[in-house]
Amino acid sequence: MLWFAYLLVALLIITSVLLTLLILLHRGKGGGLSSMFGGGVSTSLAGSSVAEKNLDRYTLVVGVIWFACIVAFGFWIKTATS
Repeated sequence: MLWFAYLLVALLIITSVLLTLLILLHRGKGGGLSSMFGGGVSTSLAGSSVAEKNLDRYTLVVGVIWFACIVAFGFWIKTATS
């Protein structure tokens, strides 16, 4: 059952890196660190584009997978130690 822990750790590392990259790809929505570097100057013409909506969906899916990996790894540790 040790292979399950290695699988979860590998999946957790992959989703962590992917989630970080997806979050960095998002456009700044105002007041924060992104507007400090000139991100707040741009205007939104028609709201969100299709690419931004897809980026939101991908980020949400990867975030759910990341969260599920953390919960599964916690359950695995709990059962392995008892």
